[in-house]
Amino acid sequence: MKKYAIFDLDDTILDFTRGETEGITAILKKYGAPDVQRGFDIYVQLNRDIWQRIEQGAPRQPLLNERFALTFNALGITVDGTALETEYNDMLNHNFYTLPGARDLLAHLKSAGVHLLVGTNGTKHTQLSRLAGSGIDAYFDAVYISQDIGFNKPDPRFFAPIFAQHPDLTAANTLMVGDRLQSDILGANNVRLPSIWYNPQHTSSSVAYRPTFEATDFVTVARLILA
Repeated sequence: MKKYAIFDLDDTILDFTRGETEGITAILKKYGAPDVQRGFDIYVQLNRDIWQRIEQGAPRQPLLNERFALTFNALGITVDGTALETEYNDMLNHNFYTLPGARDLLAHLKSAGVHLLVGTNGTKHTQLSRLAGSGIDAYFDAVYISQDIGFNKPDPRFFAPIFAQHPDLTAANTLMVGDRLQSDILGANNVRLPSIWYNPQHTSSSVAYRPTFEATDFVTVARLILA
């Protein structure tokens, strides 16, 4: 059995996609997008590119403040991107959806004696609000958020405070669990921690770096941690 499990949050434990879809759709409708589905598709592609740049070390907030402005510009509408980003973040703060089975997984691991840690990219206030609002914060011994740390996964420096505050945490007794190869799995690889790629959609990958394990359900995640 592993002593530690470091969990990503968004789309690993919390259902970020559901809240994201609701929030983006609401903003597109409110500010007059002529084709909501097209606007949503544009946003998703822009946002994917922006987060790739953030994970490569680009400043976070200036890029995030652009994503709605760029989306609406593509639709022929001018908006205040920073204001819409603030409005959207308020919606995210109240996205308390968890993935089906996530709460049972955490309870099972906690009762088995595994020390559960959060290791997530994101805005501190938003992530803490969602943890508390969803009621899963009590399962975790500590929470590590990129905005607070100053570095995003996969940067090895993201993991520095985790190692510092848990000096007995090693590759032999720890697993990193996350849904994103580019941040969670590469980040774990960068600090030589074994990992579980949580991949319920059975997504294929052509990247050179690989997870230690792959799981398409929480039963498998629990089995790997408790083995």
